[in-house]
Amino acid sequence: MENRRFCLALDLKDDSETIAAYIHHHRQVSSEIVKSIKDADVTVMDIYLTGNRLFMIMEVGDTFDFDKKAQMDAENPAVQAWENLMSSLQQPLPWSKPGEKWIVMERIFSLNG
Repeated sequence: MENRRFCLALDLKDDSETIAAYIHHHRQVSSEIVKSIKDADVTVMDIYLTGNRLFMIMEVGDTFDFDKKAQMDAENPAVQAWENLMSSLQQPLPWSKPGEKWIVMERIFSLNG
């Protein structure tokens, strides 16, 4: 089966110490967090940074579901601790809904159609 791809965006708080802390934490992600991502059937996850804007590419298998992932995360104390730490460094995009973090982006062009 072919993987599905999602691209998401989020902002960090716009100061150099916060951005450096976010980078530092993502260079040493714990095995528990990696396992939780893989257990949700995420096969690829890359995060890119420009300024304070984050861009995430996720490729997921057939069983991946955003709601199921959110439920799995809510039941995992390690993920909740990670999310609380990350939330202290992040800020919502100006157009996000209350409580919304990563926003799924709309693909508007593809070289391959």
